[in-house]
Amino acid sequence: MSISETNQAVAITRPGDPDVLVRQPWPMPESGPGDVLVRVAAAGVNGPDLAQRRGHYDPPPGASPLPGLEVSGEIIGIGAAVTGWQLGDRVMALTNGGGYADFVAVPAGQVLPVPDGWSLADAAALPETWFTVTQTLVMRAGLTAGMNVLIHGAAGGIGGAAIQIACILGAKAIAVVSSGEKAAYARALGAHATINYKTEDIAARALALTDGAGVDRVLDIIGGAMAITNITASARGGHIVQVSTLDGASAEIPLRTIMAKQLTLSGSTLRPQTAGTKAAIADHIRTHLLPALARPDFVRPRVTCFPIADAAAAHRAMEGRNHLGKLVLLTPFGAAN
Repeated sequence: MSISETNQAVAITRPGDPDVLVRQPWPMPESGPGDVLVRVAAAGVNGPDLAQRRGHYDPPPGASPLPGLEVSGEIIGIGAAVTGWQLGDRVMALTNGGGYADFVAVPAGQVLPVPDGWSLADAAALPETWFTVTQTLVMRAGLTAGMNVLIHGAAGGIGGAAIQIACILGAKAIAVVSSGEKAAYARALGAHATINYKTEDIAARALALTDGAGVDRVLDIIGGAMAITNITASARGGHIVQVSTLDGASAEIPLRTIMAKQLTLSGSTLRPQTAGTKAAIADHIRTHLLPALARPDFVRPRVTCFPIADAAAAHRAMEGRNHLGKLVLLTPFGAAN
């Protein structure tokens, strides 16, 4: 297949508000022997993209300076060391940056097939959040059938992924939300119960829902004072997973309670992980989670699409914290497919 010699990408012209995002000509990405070249149909918008735009999240050495950590599209180039993929395959992928573009090169180990029946726009909303939750809550914290898991930000991208992954594994998701609309969305994704943090005490309600035992796992994107709430809500032997700190990067925590309850508190970020780690996460998703996504009764996350030229509007919408599900940027190729 012939490849256009021109590429358009959304660049961060300087640290700042969403208006610093500008779509402009950009060099074609360089593909290594272990990479596939993807013609991008859609790119998901995620919290790290916003942090990078503000100047608070520098790309790791060697990574693309462009934002965009997940894409869907079509393979148009295959490295000499790559097996298992063919030109024209519809894929979704965790990138190492550079997703806000017409073309992106991705290590083949970070690529997954688009689930049967899914549009490319819907598929672009999966990789970053599903890789994050799989790495932290499943592979590291050991979420398994029969557990209760408290999920903060449950109507957003990471929270929604956590609900659905919990359901696939046979765990019960308790979703923390801020409105009735978001509670309804979380229940539609499979949440066992919901807690409105604006009107209910999260820890007290979590304890009541578990007959006083507490939750086995917690997925937190809030940080700050929420740390104490999570510790109070946790069961003996529980594990609290910190994947973001939207409301505070520091917290005062009761160490004796952690000791008495034998709790584990772990944290991780996805982007700096090695290619081998990311490939292992992809293998886990492919084997244990991906088959469920092709079921006719699987509820797809809500996706709101923006033209890639209007990436600034997508960032403003995400900063408003009022959206449900994921925000996705469509390239001209994606809009036509």
